[in-house]
Amino acid sequence: MDTTDGRVAVLGDALIDELRTDSGSTDHVGGAGLNVAVGLSRLGVPTTLLASIGDDGDGESIRAFLAEHGVELVATINPLGTGRAVSLRVDGEPSYVFTDAAVARGLDFSPEQLAVLDAAPVVAVSSYPFDDAPLTDRLLRVVGTDPVRLVVDPNPRPGFLPGGAAQIADFAAGFERVAASALLVKIGDDDAELVAGRSLDDWQEALLAAGTGGVLATRGSAGASLALGASADGTDGTALTRGISSAEGEVVDTMGAGDATFASIVASLLAERREPGSVDWPAALEGAMDVAAATVRAPGALLRLPR
Repeated sequence: MDTTDGRVAVLGDALIDELRTDSGSTDHVGGAGLNVAVGLSRLGVPTTLLASIGDDGDGESIRAFLAEHGVELVATINPLGTGRAVSLRVDGEPSYVFTDAAVARGLDFSPEQLAVLDAAPVVAVSSYPFDDAPLTDRLLRVVGTDPVRLVVDPNPRPGFLPGGAAQIADFAAGFERVAASALLVKIGDDDAELVAGRSLDDWQEALLAAGTGGVLATRGSAGASLALGASADGTDGTALTRGISSAEGEVVDTMGAGDATFASIVASLLAERREPGSVDWPAALEGAMDVAAATVRAPGALLRLPR
């Protein structure tokens, strides 16, 4: 895919995943925002990541990883250092504990970051602190709505919302304000339960009714659905579903499936922005499921291309 005419701006988290087991621990560069930015680059999309990292060794590891994958980084320097997500196993299931630096993942919207956002044909947001009202306001002011450029994956995680019900309610309110002026949002089963307190189908319908251009709902083993409102590319009420794609090999690691799906859909949107015309949504959704199927057949969250 040739998309050299414009760099996508990705806003989100970049951190170190610290995986602890009985035999020790290992560190891996990660974060939802970083995964999406690297995924877009692997799909041939020039990408700049805006993220908060520390002026420390972990920050240097993140910079080196992004450079290796051709992603530009315009960082906000976090005085608490680079965030970490510590992965533990509880009764065989993974759980995550986020450091204070990881939770404090806001941006300073420096002049350099503002220049990146001003030039971007599409602004993709993944794992943003929507519970912080001033940061949410700033995002909306900076990106604007003419043209509509926002594509959002709220990617909420309990570890990012330690304040419980009140903080979750603030996050939900902030996300839904942004979603109302977004070109497309991605949500999942876990997101609906944690943030909206309703079924995925009900939340998808509510977001469309509130003005979201389109809602991509990822459904685990059931694949994904895509519902478009009347404002999305002149399409009125299109609804698509796509099951999990088949692929060679066993499923190894599902950690990067959602981020890979989101990156693939953003790449399809960007292609339409460069050559105006209706997105071939059935092909875009099928392609996203193919990318997700390839990604889960390799360890780690790195987006993999289907064979």
